[in-house]
Amino acid sequence: MSWVHKLYEYDYNTGKIRLKNKKCPRCGRIMAFHKKPRPRWHCGYCHYTEFVSQTK
Repeated sequence: MSWVHKLYEYDYNTGKIRLKNKKCPRCGRIMAFHKKPRPRWHCGYCHYTEFVSQTK
């Protein structure tokens, strides 16, 4: 599984492994981040979407 290193991040100081992306609050799977046309988090399984607010 050569794609697993893209999903997790290892902290060498504390020795902890954490997930890079968010988990879906509806189904619990990993969400994808999309930049275009608007920044948003999207779950491909249940189609839950969170739009990222852009503050200027």
